[in-house]
Amino acid sequence: MTLTRRQWLRLAAFNAAAAAFAGRFGALNALATAAADYKALVCVFLFGGNDANNLLVPNDGTGYADYARLRSSIALPQASLLPIVTATGRRPFGLHPNLPGLQALFNQNAAAVVANVGTLVQPTTRAQYLARTAPVPVNLFSHSDQQAEWQTGVPQSASATGWGGRASDAVSDMNGGSFPAVTSVAGTNIYCVGARSRPAIVNPGQAFAFAGQTGSASALALGSAMQNLLTFDSGVSLVQAANGITAAAYAESEALADALATISALQTPWPSPLTSVASQLQMVARIIASRATLGLNRQIFFVSMGGYDTHTGELASHQQLYAQLDAALAAFYGTTVELGVQSSVTTFTLSEFGRTMLPASGGGSDHAWGSHHLVVGGAVKGGDLYGTFPTIALGGPDDASQEGRWIPTTSLDQYAATLATWFGVPAASLQQVFPNLARFAAPTLGFV
Repeated sequence: MTLTRRQWLRLAAFNAAAAAFAGRFGALNALATAAADYKALVCVFLFGGNDANNLLVPNDGTGYADYARLRSSIALPQASLLPIVTATGRRPFGLHPNLPGLQALFNQNAAAVVANVGTLVQPTTRAQYLARTAPVPVNLFSHSDQQAEWQTGVPQSASATGWGGRASDAVSDMNGGSFPAVTSVAGTNIYCVGARSRPAIVNPGQAFAFAGQTGSASALALGSAMQNLLTFDSGVSLVQAANGITAAAYAESEALADALATISALQTPWPSPLTSVASQLQMVARIIASRATLGLNRQIFFVSMGGYDTHTGELASHQQLYAQLDAALAAFYGTTVELGVQSSVTTFTLSEFGRTMLPASGGGSDHAWGSHHLVVGGAVKGGDLYGTFPTIALGGPDDASQEGRWIPTTSLDQYAATLATWFGVPAASLQQVFPNLARFAAPTLGFV
């Protein structure tokens, strides 16, 4: 019997996956035994180190006065702030003026802020940090190191896996189908890699069909040649493994193309023209819409946005960056409402560090430590601030220096474990996903 290209591709991918990634897709009857509910985590990584001191600003008399005095040249005018009031403590804050969508979501209890989050090996005080009597993250103020540590959740050493991938490993029995549960729409990254989970890498706007699926005779010939290459027995294990990976990738591309072809066009308005972050989130929304065809009850996504290394010209940079972020997050949440999954999808931000409260020369700020982060979704206990807002004082109890480098009062472990627990990671597995979590008194924060 002569196999069609589609039959060959699926058979090759199945054999390759069975040999190279045993157990990766789980049992064939996973859909029958998986939980009936659907949940997705969507990570939006703000590369460069977001200065959240200008994302969330104290809006009471004393708090704003302290902020304005220290921020001086990069302080936002109080009249420009978008006011919000936290449900707990009723403390007034202001969001950056270019975050009206997030203000509306906060006031609708669909968004929350988690204050002063950062990488920590263990709870650390200013005295311990200055005396070096507590272990601190490796290369604390380095972009590349901190980007890796935020994605792996292992700040004291290198890690071959990320906490998104490990969380996916922990709930792998909830999924079936032939498409990965972890998807990056922002290229390769360590966040998505687990011990068993291998992410799909999807570029928004790309054509997903196999090169030789349809079209001209040359395209069909190219497809036939690729089939021959991937099925040729070279006798070299590394080549065979690489062929298996390629075959699996082609099969995943085809599966996604088939699934996306079944969904209706999204009706929620999106920014026009689409920015990079909006394009990525729109692709995530389309993949979520096709979840049933893909056979997935749990999904994790990685989205990214650059430009946050604001050593100079911060006020102008934030005008553009926050406007793009706000529009994309608001449109994405609106689309989850359209799809009826707003309570099943939780979106959150990460960034490698915050920035100094004191401005740098050139109207920017320098690398710091703790920062505030956004969580959006119908399951979020929104309209509130979680964690502890830092004391805005140079050399104060939360300052690692004399420049306003906030020592985190909430660890990445606690922030991420809260998300992972909602996602379905069992309590018994949290320690494997977050190795330092047991060192913190409150493993989760209850914001979702």
